[in-house]
Amino acid sequence: MKKIIRNGTIVTAAETYEADILIVDEQIAAIGKAFNEDGAEVIDAAGCYVFPGGVDPHTHLDMPFGGTVTRDDFDTGTVAAAHGGTTTIVDFCLTEKGKPLSEAITTWHEKSKDKAVIDYSFHLMIGEITDDVLEELPAVIEQEGITSFKVFMAYKNVFQADDSTLFQTLIKAKELGALVMVHAENGDVIDYLTKEALANGQTDPIHHALTRPPSVEGEATGRACHLTALADSQLYVVHVTCEQAVKQIEEARKAGADIWGETCPQYLVLDEEMMKGPDFEGAKYVWSPPLREKKHQDVLWNALKVGSLQTIGSDQCSFDFEGQKDLGKGDFTKIPNGGPIIEDRMSILYSEGVAKGRLSLNQFVDVTSTRAAKLFGMHPKKGTISVGADADVVIFDPSVKRTLSASTHHLAVDYSAFEGMEVVGQPKTVLSRGKTIVDNQTFVGTNGAGQFVKRSKYGEPLKQQAALSK
Repeated sequence: MKKIIRNGTIVTAAETYEADILIVDEQIAAIGKAFNEDGAEVIDAAGCYVFPGGVDPHTHLDMPFGGTVTRDDFDTGTVAAAHGGTTTIVDFCLTEKGKPLSEAITTWHEKSKDKAVIDYSFHLMIGEITDDVLEELPAVIEQEGITSFKVFMAYKNVFQADDSTLFQTLIKAKELGALVMVHAENGDVIDYLTKEALANGQTDPIHHALTRPPSVEGEATGRACHLTALADSQLYVVHVTCEQAVKQIEEARKAGADIWGETCPQYLVLDEEMMKGPDFEGAKYVWSPPLREKKHQDVLWNALKVGSLQTIGSDQCSFDFEGQKDLGKGDFTKIPNGGPIIEDRMSILYSEGVAKGRLSLNQFVDVTSTRAAKLFGMHPKKGTISVGADADVVIFDPSVKRTLSASTHHLAVDYSAFEGMEVVGQPKTVLSRGKTIVDNQTFVGTNGAGQFVKRSKYGEPLKQQAALSK
């Protein structure tokens, strides 16, 4: 298979330039001009940017939660991701206490097999530290290529781990070369505030936000940062939403701690007023951490701009409004947490970030693709346009103006979190390892064509980059 992408403007995290791309089979074979077109499929990218495929480091597909299962699985979720310009995702294997880690990994392989249309990998949840868990972890990294562990500091009596588990995970991750991820909210305080709210008859969706205030996120973030420094380990804070958490990350990084932060499109453009909608509409916007007051949005945008936060995940976790979200009528704690974000992640970041002058083109590529590929052991195969990289390529038309809506998205879920939002810019054509999977906004990929990505240990892509720059 030979393809040539010509007449486009190539954008990476470091450069913007005009050149053509020669693709042979699954990889980028050359970048330049005047390639021999004999026997090649030629794709004209005139007037478009040519981005590396997006890397979404935070998804929940086919995930059980609150007595139900996410509406979008590895089929519909990855088709939607492809339409949005994302060509690699990293999903979360949820473990159960007392059961082997391998059992969860096997389950997630079964969920994704013959369904995913783009490449994918897994993070592994750590809910407890036992001799059996410690014995399994080396094989998780060396054999499975899963090099990131997730610890929940929230969801008491469901996912929440104690500080000892987090600290021991950090120590073990340092030894093994893994990156520890945390959902940073103080679950014990949330549990108290939630019970108090229900006892007072406060049951509407907005109370989901009011019982999870920014201070509980800031406190947990700070605690995780201090424990990371004490363990001399490495930490990635998922879905940062507020000024309090950003400040904790900034202070820890300035002190020399190896800490990274992620935010999500929903926190950049939506606010907690959405949860006050009539007729239980607010339930559509219930996820954790919750949406914040609008003032936090500028803090998050600035943190991306100056590098205090480094990545954009979707935290894709969709539940239908009818039949799933409405399980929480009369009790906000029974609303399944999560929203449909994966398809619009890159368009929102381009429209609200690049087009409005908040981010440069190169920063856009870095936060939506390159940095996650580096942190999670996939660079330089993923996350960049360079010779030898996988031919994951997005031809992005910056002139398209459109309105986001459930009537036009490709998810299975019955609503859009961004209904009616106007954006500029849209992926036109998307390639995954050289194969066209979206052609002029039409899906032409194949179920099951996505491959599982075994990832390198934490820091190895960063070390390789440093060596190449010397």
